[in-house]
Amino acid sequence: MPKATLYHEALRPQFHFTPRVNWTNDPNGLVYYKGEYHMFFQLNAKGINWGPNTRGHAVSRDLVHWKQIDDAIKPDTYGWIWSGSAVVDWENTAGLQKGREKTLVAIYTTGGILGTAGCWEHPTTPAVQAIAYSNDRGRTWTKYKGNPVLGWRRGANRDPKVLWHAPTRTWIMALYMDENDFALFGSKNLTQWDRLQDIHLCGSSECPDFFELPVDGKAKNTRWVFWGGDSKYLIGQFDGRTFTKEGGQLSLEQGPNGYAAQTWSDVPAEDGRRIQISWMRDGKYPAMPFNQQMTCPAELTRKTFPEGIRLCREPVREIETLRGRQHRWAGVTMKPGKNLVVPTKCDLFDVEVDVKLGDVSEFCLFIQGHALRYNVAGRKFLFLNREVHTHSPAGLAGGRLQFRLLVDRTSVELFHAGGKTTASFCYLPAARDWPLEFYLYDGSAKVVSLRVHELKSIWR
Repeated sequence: MPKATLYHEALRPQFHFTPRVNWTNDPNGLVYYKGEYHMFFQLNAKGINWGPNTRGHAVSRDLVHWKQIDDAIKPDTYGWIWSGSAVVDWENTAGLQKGREKTLVAIYTTGGILGTAGCWEHPTTPAVQAIAYSNDRGRTWTKYKGNPVLGWRRGANRDPKVLWHAPTRTWIMALYMDENDFALFGSKNLTQWDRLQDIHLCGSSECPDFFELPVDGKAKNTRWVFWGGDSKYLIGQFDGRTFTKEGGQLSLEQGPNGYAAQTWSDVPAEDGRRIQISWMRDGKYPAMPFNQQMTCPAELTRKTFPEGIRLCREPVREIETLRGRQHRWAGVTMKPGKNLVVPTKCDLFDVEVDVKLGDVSEFCLFIQGHALRYNVAGRKFLFLNREVHTHSPAGLAGGRLQFRLLVDRTSVELFHAGGKTTASFCYLPAARDWPLEFYLYDGSAKVVSLRVHELKSIWR
């Protein structure tokens, strides 16, 4: 493919990560080291559709501009390379460091899948957990000679997420087992693992994550989150061996396309953020050299609401570096037939909406010919035949609707009420160019603040 065309194809996302060519899915092995965010991802290096998995690799210094480099871990006699995680072994607990650089250790599933929960055709050997390591800042990887470090245990066991629990000086692994069951394992050296606890997430499978977050920004008041592939999660306490849940099961992602979210490990303490990215599964990209995309990285926080503690997710601040020309309205009264049209040919936007709804039944906008509507009575957004419920217990505070959108060529990400409600959508733009347009069917609404930022491509 001509170099001038690559990354600028008609349906190529312009500020969401995609591989140069071929199929991608789960992000994994997210780790920060010496100024670089590493993102590994499932990649079919041989074709445009899902197939033999290798571990693709991209790096970024700002979470926005990504450079794909050489594939990190390739299939071997055990089988394909499935999802997992990566960490910095700061204290050389595994004894793999050679030279001055700290060792990056990737933990991954290899082999086949047993059990009815995930009977995939290839390969046919049982799934086991393995590690590979790098002593040159992630540029080359060596598979550990003692693999597997955790043998097959049950069913479709896969997708190890590993973290360092400093109070007990123990590595903790969250692992999907089978059906709706997960487990925690512990290790002192990343190569020998003991089972600690079983955890059940109703209706959830695959791609666990496990992390600690402060509540309302208070460092001394923290809770742990146990997360499943479809964004169902539990909140609780963890002492290094046992996770004790507090309350029932919750969910953050309400869109049809956000899946397999993972968070970065080893983000510096002075930064302090818990940063997450997801696969936007099931998008359509006809005649493109790539297939599938990621969400934009987002910051997770935990906030207290009348109904309890909830996870919130908002775009990382670095997205704002892509902002260009701004279109702004304030103090304007909207009525039917008096639409607010964004006067631009741009198709990449960061949209911030704050409106007082008055007596309207719905607040609406067109995005590339598709209608996004907020239904006041139902307290829900509607887009592409999907309902996104805001779960506001007492309606909108002061009658004001506040939300943010990231609009790319083939995707929309919605963040409502400071990220308490989020949804990821993939779409194909309409056959002709449509302006970004805000409108009402009835009643009136007062625009407190409406800001539309045109965004620049990360590939230019």
